[in-house]
Amino acid sequence: MSVLPVLNRVLERQVALDFPHPGLPEGQLALLRLVEERAGVTVREAAEVLLMKPNNVSALVTQLTDQGLLERRQDAGDKRVAHLHPTPLAASRLAEARAIKTAHLTRLLATLTDGEQDALGSALGALNSLVRHLHSAG
Repeated sequence: MSVLPVLNRVLERQVALDFPHPGLPEGQLALLRLVEERAGVTVREAAEVLLMKPNNVSALVTQLTDQGLLERRQDAGDKRVAHLHPTPLAASRLAEARAIKTAHLTRLLATLTDGEQDALGSALGALNSLVRHLHSAG
């Protein structure tokens, strides 16, 4: 069993139960998180990062824009290109969801022994190193 995906799904379910707003489909949520992290990203860049086709990302952008969660801003040099930015509503809701997830994770971590917490810290360091190597190889 893959532990990290299971842990993430359990935490996401807990967030969904406690989150007082309508949930978003996974694709919309992934795009919204990316745009929050990289404000100004273009549809094409987002598609590359999310491993999606640009027309599918464009459809997600339209849906999120209609919900008041994303803004398209036209590129000054190329009117065909739009840069994506989260709205204040999106930033607020993402922060609220993160706070809920952090609270659940903090509660879970408190149930571990000191030794388990130390082992988890070491494992996280190794996983971060793997991610860095994957990014540099890609």
